[in-house]
This record gives sequence, structure tokens and C-alpha cells, in this order.
Amino acid sequence: MTRKKRILSGMRPTGRLHLGNYVGALENWVRLQKTYSSFHMVADWHMLTTSVENTCRIRDNSMEVVIDWLAAGLDPAESPMFVQSHVREHAELHLILSMLITVPRLQRNPTVKEQARDLGLEVNMSYGHLGYPVLQAADILLYKADAVPVGEDQAPHVEITRELARRFNQVFKPVFPEPETLLTEFARLPGLDGRKMSKSLDNTITLSDSPEEIQKRVMQAYTDPARIRATDPGHPEGCVVYAYHQKFAPGTSAQTAEDCRKGCLGCVAHKKQMAQILSDILAPMREKRRHFESHRDEVMDIIREGDRKARAVAESTMAEAREALCLG
Repeated sequence: MTRKKRILSGMRPTGRLHLGNYVGALENWVRLQKTYSSFHMVADWHMLTTSVENTCRIRDNSMEVVIDWLAAGLDPAESPMFVQSHVREHAELHLILSMLITVPRLQRNPTVKEQARDLGLEVNMSYGHLGYPVLQAADILLYKADAVPVGEDQAPHVEITRELARRFNQVFKPVFPEPETLLTEFARLPGLDGRKMSKSLDNTITLSDSPEEIQKRVMQAYTDPARIRATDPGHPEGCVVYAYHQKFAPGTSAQTAEDCRKGCLGCVAHKKQMAQILSDILAPMREKRRHFESHRDEVMDIIREGDRKARAVAESTMAEAREALCLG
């Protein structure tokens, strides 16, 4: 019987997930679990790279993330869900891999450079923050993942993972596969203001928002600033609401664009229409979420079982790695 290829995916526990998390990753994970053997990790150690002084919410936020995963359709029987810090082998492999990469190579990583600029950390970046792609490589290689589903911004990290796998295999002996990059088709959804969707910018719609909250949020969305009256010709390119329409109602997006350009569809009417579409799509997730919110012991059992399955694979991989290094 042919073994299913394996993927490892992770999210930092920042709390309840938003549409950007869903479009950029979670939707793809749910689809991939049917064809891949999947492990899904709550990356709580990765939170320390930017929130080391504020860790009190990480545990509760981890629970919220797993609840959203379950509500979106991840099946714990097919896709074990675990917490990174519950599997200490991640830290051990991270230490080993950190000896196989140079500081200049990490400094050239465009994703880290962009993040440092956005957070004002060009001068004061921590050792752990600079090296978080190495920890991410340890996360992936520990499970001998064949592929990693990511957005374009994370692709450079997968390349570092491939380099580290190659380096380890050459210096010691072959242990790790070089994972492929599985790019998400609709990789990035803009925030309500047109910028990158982010909780810190308060421009998100969460998967658990009520229909009323969704409508309130969508009505604030950025549209065509040159369009004064509803009957004025519009320009759907660059309109946040139209970007959402392309993703969540692609079958009617061409007609919507034409109606906008002809002045037959006003921005307010389009926003109300989009709010209803989003509310209908998220309704099944809200219903499943209510179940898991009221059955948190069930969620904890799912995490414990995921930890157990992840730990078994991680221990086996580290035994191979230690033998290759002649350690232990």
C-alpha cells in the first residue's frame, strides 16, 4: 500500500482566526487532509519571537485556534493537532540545525527583513527572532514532511528548510527529506482598509463573527474613493469588497464587475450583498464553534491525543538524528 505523503502546518496562537487566516491557510489545510497525512501545530514557541514580554494569553489563544480549526473542518482522526511546546524535540532539533546555517544567510531572508521593518526591529532584533526560520525548519523536518502548504511570503522559509535538510544529510548521513512548497492558490486576502489583514490593524473579520458584526465590518470596507454617487461608473480593481467577491462568490464576480463599471451596482448595495454572502459561508463554522466552545474538555482531549501522535513521530526522528551525529 502506498504511503500518503505527509505535510506539517502551523499557526501562531494569536486568538480567534480571521478570514485572512482561513483563505491563506486553513481552507487549504482542510482540502489537503484528504490526500495527505497531515500534522497541524499550534506554534506557541514562535509567539516568543514578537511577544516574549506578553505570554499570559498564549495558552488560552491556543485553545481558540484549535476550536477554529475544528469548526472549519479539520478532522482530528485524520489531522492530529498538537501544541509545539508539548513536544520538546522541536527545541533539540532547532539547536542542532542552528549550527548548520550562517547569520548572513538568515539576514538575507526577505520575510524576516520585511517583518523587522514592519515591527521596527532592524537594530534590536533578538537572536531568537532572526533564527525563527531555523525553528520552523525543525518543526517541518521533525515530521519528515514531504510538503509544506504556505503563502508566497513563507516560501523563503521552506527554501531554508530544504537547505538545512541538504546540509544535515551531507555532513552526517541522510535522515531528512527536502520538502516541497505547496503554494496556496488565493494566498492573501486584503484587510477591510486595503492593507494586509491583521488584528493589530483592526481590519479583520473573524470566522466567529455574528451576521450583524459581519455587516457592520463590511460596511466599513475600503471601496472606490473616486465614486461619489451610486450611479457613477466604478473601478472594481483595488476595491476590497470586489476582492472578497472574487474569492467567495467567483461565479458572479464577472457580472458584478460589469455592473460596477456601468454604475448599476452601488458600493453600499454591494457591501450588503457581500456581508450576506460571508455570513452564509461562515454559518456552519459558527454552529460547530458553539459546540466546541461548550465542550472544551473534548478539545483538550483532541490536543492531548495530537500531542501523543506528534511526540511518537518526533522521538523516532530525533533518535535517527542523534545516531547520525553520534550523540546520546
